Amino acid sequence: MSCGVLDEEEFSRCCQLLLHHSDSVGDGWSWEAVQSSDEGYLKKTVLRSVPADQSITQKHKESGSDSEQFDYCRFKTEEQGVNGSADSLRPDVEDEDDCVCRAPGGSSCSSVLQFEYHVLYSCSYRTPVLYFRASTLEGRSLTLEDVWNSVHPNYRLGLQSRPLDAITQQEHPFLGQAFFFLHPCRTEEFMKPLLQMTWDQNRPVNYVLSWLSVVGPMVGLDVSLDYVTLQQPTV
Repeated sequence: MSCGVLDEEEFSRCCQLLLHHSDSVGDGWSWEAVQSSDEGYLKKTVLRSVPADQSITQKHKESGSDSEQFDYCRFKTEEQGVNGSADSLRPDVEDEDDCVCRAPGGSSCSSVLQFEYHVLYSCSYRTPVLYFRASTLEGRSLTLEDVWNSVHPNYRLGLQSRPLDAITQQEHPFLGQAFFFLHPCRTEEFMKPLLQMTWDQNRPVNYVLSWLSVVGPMVGLDVSLDYVTLQQPTV
């Protein structure tokens, strides 16, 4: 880990520490073991509220009637909010003034999307890799264009100007299904100075957690500030 990369054993230890802290703050991470293998990956599913003009393309909206679109937007989550928090998103379906979505013809509408994030280890780059997929609450998978449109404008331009860092789509190494992912080719480049800074300040560091706090927000995955209040042993 001294040169900005980590081996698979260190990756596993970092993941176990992250899981322990996730359980402490109720952040929703879990470990998915790969059948007939010692390997596995971190997994987290969250709901995100995204302005309609940044998420689902017009062809999706045209697939149903106005009334169906309105009913779809007027929903109520029972356990999870936008970022996995129970209090983050609780629109009252009985009070239209507080509804997430305005009636058809109104000036704005928010779409609620489900994102599933996986953190895997890359033997080639010796770094973690973030895979993810996204869909509407109706189960309709988002296209690559939809995903790009859901990226916050503050990150979108930077990602698009560096093709090797861009969001692309490929087969999930363990599941054999199409997933989006952030290419890991520059992970070592940005992690090395980050790690050096923590060592210079004699602070403990969890590589996976530090890395996730950098790459996660690019695709809507925020790392809770509660993690910084927990003591994290050096790994």
